[in-house]
Amino acid sequence: MNAITLATRLEATTLSRPEPLVSIENLQVRFDDVVAIENLNFTVGRGEFVSLLGPSGCGKSTLLKAIARLVPLASGRIVLRDPNLRVGFMFQKPLLLPWRTTLDNVLLPVEIQLGGNVVDPTDQSRARRMLNMVQLGDFIDAYPHQLSGGMQQRVALARALIGDPDVLLLDEPFGALDEFTRDVLNEELIRIWQSGDTRLHTIIMVTHSIPEAVTMSDRVIVLTGRPARLIEDIDVHCSRPRAPEESEPGLIIKRIRAMVRGGR
Repeated sequence: MNAITLATRLEATTLSRPEPLVSIENLQVRFDDVVAIENLNFTVGRGEFVSLLGPSGCGKSTLLKAIARLVPLASGRIVLRDPNLRVGFMFQKPLLLPWRTTLDNVLLPVEIQLGGNVVDPTDQSRARRMLNMVQLGDFIDAYPHQLSGGMQQRVALARALIGDPDVLLLDEPFGALDEFTRDVLNEELIRIWQSGDTRLHTIIMVTHSIPEAVTMSDRVIVLTGRPARLIEDIDVHCSRPRAPEESEPGLIIKRIRAMVRGGR
């Protein structure tokens, strides 16, 4: 497939996008005199996996935190179309408490929500199910220092899922891991998302990796350097599983690399 055919196909696929679930409208985020995000507009539809891609320090993580209402907006707005939407957040580091077991770390958000009260057997059972889902059912009594980096990130993923979110926000969750472990966890994340075993239907992920964005996502939002502005919103309608070296994903990767280099 040549570049012209690919571009035509990408333009055509935007017509079939689902109804917006999250809308970013004329967004500006600033910290004192530093503008992190400027005049940003795009939507995320229900059921989509969308990656945010751009140079280091361009405001990707800030955007994710803005969606989660963790940072204030200078202007514009972020609209969640469903007022009952449950949102989960997974940070760059696992942030596990070293004195708590794997099971207790997963249950921490539940305890916080309960105001420190003892969790009931239903929550315990759900936490165990989340750990089985991320293939850590045999490590519920282990402490963080007894787990590898990849296993700690699995615990963090289970903790993000314990609240049964509809939308999961991922701030480069596997970026610090070796390539092999990262690929395994990416496959695990796609499996959980597609399984139907949870309420989860929409994912927004920050990444620095162009191949990761293309192989994981339905769409890639390409941003400029700070302040973050939209370069292009690209549909990736390739069948899964994908490999970066395959012809169509490979062409999209090359196209995005050229955009990022030109938009720094």
